[in-house]
Amino acid sequence: MSLWLIAAGVALVPVVFGGRVSAQLAAAQWTRRCPKAALVLWQAIGLAGGLGAVGVGLVASVAPLAAVFPHGMHTLVGQVVDGHGLTGLGPAQLVALAWSLGVLAWLLAHTIRVTVKTIAEQRRQRLLVDVVADHAPDHDAHVLPTAERIAYCIPGRRARIVLSQGTLDLLNKQELLAVLGHERAHARGRHDLILLPFIALAEAFPWLAAARTARQVVPVLLEMLADDQARQVHGELPLARALVRMAIPLTGSSEAGVLALADTGVVHRLERLLRSAEDRPGWTPAVAYSIASLLLSGPVAVLVAPLLCVVIWPV
Repeated sequence: MSLWLIAAGVALVPVVFGGRVSAQLAAAQWTRRCPKAALVLWQAIGLAGGLGAVGVGLVASVAPLAAVFPHGMHTLVGQVVDGHGLTGLGPAQLVALAWSLGVLAWLLAHTIRVTVKTIAEQRRQRLLVDVVADHAPDHDAHVLPTAERIAYCIPGRRARIVLSQGTLDLLNKQELLAVLGHERAHARGRHDLILLPFIALAEAFPWLAAARTARQVVPVLLEMLADDQARQVHGELPLARALVRMAIPLTGSSEAGVLALADTGVVHRLERLLRSAEDRPGWTPAVAYSIASLLLSGPVAVLVAPLLCVVIWPV
């Protein structure tokens, strides 16, 4: 039983005690060279932490029922089905079971709330854009009649690419195509859905440094992924020039123009665009994927093993 407890508990370490580690990961140079691998690693940290928190409670709760966790979980399920309830569980085991159910309910509640809120906000933004913006067939985008520098994507089944007249007047054809390619990459990749679990995790556990750090870092990684797709078609220089030109303050303004294309990490994005030839991933992605797999292996095994046990020995 202790091995199963360790398998579930190890995944909690990067989340519960990983404030310094998460800060180092966020600042690591390799994450800018390999944003996809870095994103997968952050996803593994978050998912393994959530599954591990649930798994630790489950393993501890069935300890009196069997020497091996899957059999103990199988026994507990059998008792519940047969109407014997939680027979054999002491106060500590009941607390552990309540912990697992509570964590699961807490995460699901925040995920559902964030999802509903996000869908409603996207619907509201699409409605507003349809009312105040004109559709430009040449660019397949909606154009806002403002001089501010605006370029963003409203994701969803019917995504909207939104530009401002100021952006159209500012950028040349190549730069504009690069910006459009960037925003369409967001829409195709449904980057909003990738970000959503990190928002939910940060809201569910705002006191966890790893959750807060991931909430700040993941949007920048998604911008870099969109950059990579855009530059494959349009090249690095047009996109880099567009980033710089949109970041230059408007005449007579003390603030930078609205940089919806990338409102964080612009400097890092420019550096990697201009130094792309030097940024060779090498073996780094393989290491990141291996660590992600190791983090997930324990919690996944803890949750899958009882299901296999039920398949082999039906309740």
